[in-house]
Amino acid sequence: MQAKYHRILLKLSGEALAGEQHFGLNEQVIAGVVEQLVKVHEMGVDIALVIGGGNFWRGRQGTKMERTTADQMGMLATVMNSLAMMDAIEQRGIPTRVQTALNMISVAEPYILRKALHHFEKGRIVIMACGTGNPYCSTDTAAAQRACEIGADVLLMAKNVDGIYDSDPRTNPAAKKYEHITFRDVISGGLKAMDTTAATMCMENNIPVLAFALGEPDSILRAVCGERLGTIISNE
Repeated sequence: MQAKYHRILLKLSGEALAGEQHFGLNEQVIAGVVEQLVKVHEMGVDIALVIGGGNFWRGRQGTKMERTTADQMGMLATVMNSLAMMDAIEQRGIPTRVQTALNMISVAEPYILRKALHHFEKGRIVIMACGTGNPYCSTDTAAAQRACEIGADVLLMAKNVDGIYDSDPRTNPAAKKYEHITFRDVISGGLKAMDTTAATMCMENNIPVLAFALGEPDSILRAVCGERLGTIISNE
């Protein structure tokens, strides 16, 4: 297999890492992701990761908590996922760095673009935690922003659903799946495949997005190699 892309940003949802238990971390799921990342790394691809925190904390979770506080708690949840993924990757012998948008220098580096690029030059995987460091911004938006900053060739979004549909396939068996859709269609149609801000950012910087199911066999590896799966979002 041969990689189609030189540099990728992979966005993993926290819920996907929880597997069927829907909370916490599923070691089998993480091991499956790491196995694919090892193969992608061996192809010489620069890898950046942004991981959500929904397996530990999601929004205000029905409470009356103030939004900024709830979002900051979500940022901390992404750090737990990032540290767990770093540990799993490094157990396979690949040097990995976690960078955070909020300063917590006892456990991770602060996010600095030039330092991240230097890590790529040294063959390290970079995990970017804490979203953008700002409340009211989703980890989808953070993934799009980081993809733009590092000059990624593609933003890979590994989710629980195998692509983008015109309605929720979990509640509508007749939902239509798109193989290709434009950013403008995603935004104008109000499709919840990705955050509107993230879609706009990728559209303006011409970074294609591939949304696919993490649970499909070797889905990350196949996506990096350019195989048709999921839904591609682009300007054309």
